[in-house]
Amino acid sequence: MTERATPTTAPDGAHDEAHEGALGTRLNWLRAAVLGANDGIVSTAGLVVGVAGATADREALLTAGLAGLMAGSMSMAAGEYVSVSTQRDSERAALAQERRELRERPEAELAELTGLLERRGLTPEVAREAAVQLSERDALRAHARVELGIDPDHLTDPWHAAWASFLAFTAGALLPLLAIVLPPSGWRVPVTVASVLLALTCTGWTSARLGAAAPGRAVLRNVAGGALAMAVTYAVGSLLGATGA
Repeated sequence: MTERATPTTAPDGAHDEAHEGALGTRLNWLRAAVLGANDGIVSTAGLVVGVAGATADREALLTAGLAGLMAGSMSMAAGEYVSVSTQRDSERAALAQERRELRERPEAELAELTGLLERRGLTPEVAREAAVQLSERDALRAHARVELGIDPDHLTDPWHAAWASFLAFTAGALLPLLAIVLPPSGWRVPVTVASVLLALTCTGWTSARLGAAAPGRAVLRNVAGGALAMAVTYAVGSLLGATGA
């Protein structure tokens, strides 16, 4: 069997590996939640500010904001469900193939596992002994973690991903929606712009820190993108409002 992508989980120290894997999963979910909230903030802010450029009617703003919130959150949830379902199907297919190969050619699979462990710095003798012990304990789990980088006990869940994206986008979208409908007419756009830029500063900083990157540039990009989106949609809305379109 040809070697697959180099795994990222450690072959030994199962206890430490479980904690590292769980931590990595939590960080990935947290990062996805922050980015989903960021999408909700920017897209809804652009929508309601654009409508505010055309009309000061509170009902029109609320209707547009709610429609954008629901459309965006449902789109995010559906897209995440499809994406993660595809990933889960791939993981299941890879495990099924590995299970079949372990049944049909156990010695070849043991040799393959030994070679993978050697490439991680173990001596041939130690790698062989480790491969034998791992295979005796649970050959499928050993190959899944070392060869495929998959934890067979914790496959990705598309429903969890869908709900997380839905809730994150909704939470982000509520900020500009409330900011545009609650203040008096003359304060709606300034309050919305200020609150959105502050929120984008927070999400940009958080996403950068979760990715172990410098926050300065990430915050600047995030704020600049949101400001540009609101400026463009407000200009378009003002133009359409002035022409009566």
